[in-house]
Amino acid sequence: MSTRNWKEIKDEVYGKKGSPRRDERERDFESFKIGLLLKKAREEKHLTQEQLAELVDKKRTYISRVENDGSNITLKTLFDIVEKGLGGKVKISIQI
Repeated sequence: MSTRNWKEIKDEVYGKKGSPRRDERERDFESFKIGLLLKKAREEKHLTQEQLAELVDKKRTYISRVENDGSNITLKTLFDIVEKGLGGKVKISIQI
């Protein structure tokens, strides 16, 4: 019985890195991470979703959607939530 590592399993299930399916899954994961990071930051600031929504002129349901799936957030809204709502800074990295 051979042991497979996580990279081999991902390659088998989602395709090799650079394939359309793998790229889509990795984008989905990055969007999910954005939502988790925003939720964690909000909770660390002891804000409810409603309070954060008021600070950035959004609805609580929008904040909830972003926290559960950050895929539809615009950069402007991301900056507003982080800077206006949470008092933080956004740092973006691009890998080529």
